[in-house]
Formats: sequence, C-alpha cells, structure tokens
Amino acid sequence: MINEQESINEILRKSVKCIKGVGDERAKLLEKLGIYTIEDAITYFPRDYEDRSIIKTISQLEDGETCSFEAAVISKVSEIRNRKGPVIYMMQVADSTGKAIIVWYNLAYVKKLFKPGEKYLFYGKIEKKYNNIEIANPIYEKVTGSEMKNTCKIVPVYPSTAKLTQNILRSVIKNALEMVSGKLTDILPLKLRNYYKLCEYNYAINNIHFPSSMEDLQNVRYRLVFEELLMLQLGLMSIKSTIQEVHTGITFGACPEIDTFIEKLPFQLTEAQKKVFKEISADMESSKVMNRLVQGDVGSGKTIVAVLALFKAVKSGYQGALMVPTEILAEQHYASICPLVENFGIKVSLLTGSTPKKQKNELLEKIKNGEIDIVIGTHSLIQDSVVFKKLGLVITDEQHRFGVRQRSALLQKGIKQEQDNINLVPDMLVMTATPIPRTLALILYGDLDISIIDQLPPGRKPVKTYAVDNSMRERIYNFIRKNIEEGRQIFIVCPLVEESNAVEAKSAVETASRLAAVDFKDFNVGLIHGKMKASEKDSIMRDFAEGKYHILVATTVIEVGINIPNASVMVVENAERLGLAQLHQLRGRVGRGQHQSYCILFNESNSKISRERMKIMEKTNDGFVISEKDLELRGPGEFFGTVQHGLPELKIANLYKDMRILKKAQEAAENILKEDKFLQKDENYLIKEKIVDKFKDRITNAGFAL
Repeated sequence: MINEQESINEILRKSVKCIKGVGDERAKLLEKLGIYTIEDAITYFPRDYEDRSIIKTISQLEDGETCSFEAAVISKVSEIRNRKGPVIYMMQVADSTGKAIIVWYNLAYVKKLFKPGEKYLFYGKIEKKYNNIEIANPIYEKVTGSEMKNTCKIVPVYPSTAKLTQNILRSVIKNALEMVSGKLTDILPLKLRNYYKLCEYNYAINNIHFPSSMEDLQNVRYRLVFEELLMLQLGLMSIKSTIQEVHTGITFGACPEIDTFIEKLPFQLTEAQKKVFKEISADMESSKVMNRLVQGDVGSGKTIVAVLALFKAVKSGYQGALMVPTEILAEQHYASICPLVENFGIKVSLLTGSTPKKQKNELLEKIKNGEIDIVIGTHSLIQDSVVFKKLGLVITDEQHRFGVRQRSALLQKGIKQEQDNINLVPDMLVMTATPIPRTLALILYGDLDISIIDQLPPGRKPVKTYAVDNSMRERIYNFIRKNIEEGRQIFIVCPLVEESNAVEAKSAVETASRLAAVDFKDFNVGLIHGKMKASEKDSIMRDFAEGKYHILVATTVIEVGINIPNASVMVVENAERLGLAQLHQLRGRVGRGQHQSYCILFNESNSKISRERMKIMEKTNDGFVISEKDLELRGPGEFFGTVQHGLPELKIANLYKDMRILKKAQEAAENILKEDKFLQKDENYLIKEKIVDKFKDRITNAGFAL
C-alpha cells in the first residue's frame, strides 16, 4: 500500500514487490530484465507496438498482414488428429463481406469456448491458402459492448524473458503506473517545454506504454527521447565546462627540439598526423586541461602522435605515462619508442605484471624521484605503489579496453597542488583505433575534444577481402598452405571458444584441434582465447610473433593487440555473427608488413542483410565508412555499449534514428548552459540533480565533481 505522505521519490525507489500482482517469484523474473524498482518498471519502455485499433472487414484482409477484424462464429470447433504432428482445431467465422477460418494447434480448451452466433474480435497474421483466408492462433476477445482489454487499441510489446508473458508485463507496468499516477515530477522547465512543444512528463510516461493513437505515440516518444538526449548532452557539456573553467591545466612550453626529432624519424609524417599533433600541441601550451580523443583507423599512425606529445611533455620538465591493455602491446610500444627517443636523452621504462620484483622496486624508486621520463605499462601503472614525481601527460591506448575508473586512477597520480592552492591537472590523451562516425563520436565523447587521423601512411597495401561460403574451403586451405610455404603466418578466428548446443558456429578449441590433426598436420597450430589467463595469452602471442606457430586459431580476443608484420592472411569463420566494425578490427591484424595481405570471410548465412554486410567489407578498407554502415544496419545498441564509455544507459533514444531530435537537444543544452553555466538557477536544479546521478562514472573518470 502507498502512504499518502510518501514522496514520489520514495515511491519510485520501492521494490517491484510493492506492485499489485508481483510476488517473490515474479520479482526474480523481473530482475532478469533489470526491473528492481517501481521507477524501473515505469521506464521499461516497449520495443514495439501492435496496432489493434483499426478494425477491417474480412474482404479487406490481405495476405501476410497482421490486423484486427470482427466476425461471428458460424460453425462448431472441429478437431483434426494426425498420426504425426499437432492436433488441429478449426472453426469458421464470417461477416457481411466474407468468410475466414480460425486455426489453433494443440489447444483443446477452445472447443468449449466458442458458440455459433457469438461475435468476436480477432487479431493475428492473415494467410491466404487455397482461396481461403486463414488465421492461426489469433488473439481474440468476445464483443460485449464494454471496453475491450486486448483488442481495439494500440498494445505495447516489451523485451521479455521466459515465464514473463506480454500480458503479465503489461499488467505489472499498468499497475506500477497507477501507483504514481499524476505524481511524477517534470524536471524540464515549462519555458523549455513550451519552446520545443514537449508534452508533460506524467502524460508522456503513461502514453508511451498505452497510447491512444499512433500520432499520440509519436508525440510522447519525441518528448522522452528529447529529455534523454538533453540529459546526455548537458552532462557531457557540463563535465567539459567544469574541467576547462574550474581546473587549471599544465602550461607546457614550446619545444624547439621537436622539429629535429621529427626530421630524424625513419619515416615521414602524413598531413593528418601533422594536423592532429598541432591540435595536441596547442592544447598542451594552453592553461586549460587537455582532454582529447585521437581517433584513427587501423594503421593510421596514432602511436607516433602519442610519442610526439610525450616528447613535448618531457622536454617541458614533466613525466609521461602510456597505458595499454596487454603486456605484449606494452612490450611492442617499448621496443618501438626507445630507439626513437634515446638519442635525445629521454629515459623510458616498461612496467607490467611480469616485471620481476627486484627490477620493479628499482623502477618504482626511479619513477618516484624523476629519473624515468616515460613509463609504458598495463594496468600495473595504476597500482598504489606507482608514484610519479611530476606526471604531466597521461595517454591511454585502445581506450575502450579500460574502465572509466582505471583511466581516472592514472590521472589522479598527476594532480598536484601548486602555489595559491591551485590543483594542476595533467593533460589527458585517449586513443582509439575503433572508427566511430563523427556525429556519434561527438556524443560518446562530448566531454572530449576530438582529433581524427583520416589518412594512412603512403605505401600501405590495402588488405584484399573476399566473402566466401563452405564450397570454397578446399581452395582457401590450399591458399593458406601456399602462404605458409612462402614464409607467411595465418590467423583463423572463430566466434566461440568451445562448441555450443545453443549456437551454431565454429569453436576455436574444436577448430584448432581439427586443423592440427587433419588439415594442417604438417604445420604448427596455436590456440588463444578469452578464457585463458592473461599470462598464458601473452605467452602464446609472443610465440606467434616470434614465428613459433604457422597458424594461430583465436577468438575475437585478438581484435585489439599487437603488430605481426609477417601475418598475411586473416580467416574469419561465421563472419555473419560479427559486426562490421569488429570484422574491420580483425582485418587490421594483417597488412602490417611489406607483403600483400588477405582477409577471407566465411559467411554461413543466406540472408540479404548478411550478404550486404559482406559486400561492404569487400568494397572498402575505410573504417569510417564501415562504421557508418555498421551503425545503419545494426543500430547503436549493438554497435557499442554506452556503459563502457561511462555514459548512462539510453532507455528509449536511438542515436542513429533520432539524429534530428539529438540536434535539437544539443541546441537546447547549449542555450541552457549559455544562460546558466553550472546549472545553479532554481529552474535547472532538478536537471543538475539528475545529471550528477546519471553521470557518476564519467564524472569520476574526469577526476572532478560537478
């Protein structure tokens, strides 16, 4: 029971068990859907709707459509039994325009339900068979003159789980809505609602679940999407404004030596690399805290841009830290960076979980007293024992592999209190090789400035990509043998670690076993997957890099990682099960040496969308084009997880389909912050409260509080 004195916030925080019709067992099922509280229930939005409000005559029914019609029963329910297959129950119905057949399977109780002469509303999929109109297992409701429960209306369809039918979910959510009816607080100021023609929140929440018309549904969805995207933009813009306005960054000096350093590089920088470093350099020389994302396609040369930034930081009297997700990647960075900077008096160290204890203690002492200029490492860098003397620049590579708290922990190691109690905050650079369309990047990283390296170094041969089916397997295996005999190495990627009854797809364990015993028994076959310990994975990758394996069978664990110039063929089994962006990442594991490289995609699906996706992979090596297509075909929910970016979950907005609303929400956010930079006005109090709650992780990552 709800006490009249309870505030709406108290009601919203109550357990789902307070909802009529929800006991312990049902509460556990609801929890599987992420519904723990009354607030969770009312914001569990439908994924689709069935429009049962339009009633057709039988003559108007079309093959393949799903719709409602009213008809009278004109026959008893007959029973048809077959030796094999289900028991079929049939009856005839009619209206003034024609007849139809209603069919059920294995539902004996319908024999007692229907009597000739009774009128019913039916809703289901129409099939035309042998000049007859047939509807199997329809939703039905007797025409009585009172309000219809399941027909004559627009009905929500929710994401569900076993033992939770749509009717149960509708009932639970309807009961939850009744508990908060008219009491919900609208956080959007009236002036804003009027300007953007947004309906009131109570009305929107009720009607998103049970709309009176499709037009009404559009209006209430617009309101809720607008609010969600407004909160997203306001949160990110507020964090960015706080970082830039409230906190002081390090002002790095100009670095005359950088020109000499660039001249002595064994390769020429691309124009894109020069442009991005210029943007980074301007940030570093200003007093604002640099918070910049460097985004570039596989092989675009992000690492050298990072090295230039580290060089500038060191020559300004500060230390730099580069954090990467795996030990072997850290080792590769260390091996490639040391020769570039050692002639300029810059000391670089490597710190990972495998660093021997004695050596580690020596390193820690040297980092603490400033003898080490640049530290390259894994998560080991964020251990309490790592203390910097003067950390000025923090760089994370393959940033999506790090949680928001990990990046924050590294940043915190550099925050120092200077004279006048000013906290000097290190500059932050995050790098990613996952191309994201710029429009989306501005949302995901709205609190960061964005630099894009959109040019590959000259001379890189594009990887040739071919989508094939199983009929080509023998030819592909012969092609693999030829490449191995020429001294090349091969990746073979499987979507699963082990065989599964639930999923029809190749497993890495089974594939590696078969290849080693049968297809490639004359060659060395290695295996790597995500269930292995980190040390075991690193060891296998090291062996592969050293040429101990001709073929490495792997799961997608290798999509981010290391440079194997000798690997020339990437084979992906069940490519239809992976997103385009992921396939592109995997393809980027080859084509890093001087030899022509190939990507072979085994596609086991005949679906139109799967064929379209494979064609895109064959046509282009441009990661940004691919990411746009991936977003278009799969939607943002599958394209990336917002949680890993420290963003609140989007419950109703679709970043791709709702781009028009997003632009209006961005405009509104900019106008609000123009008038009230830190959301201190009374009218914005509730907005600020919600932002602080929703953006806990992102705020933590920034190392600040709003």
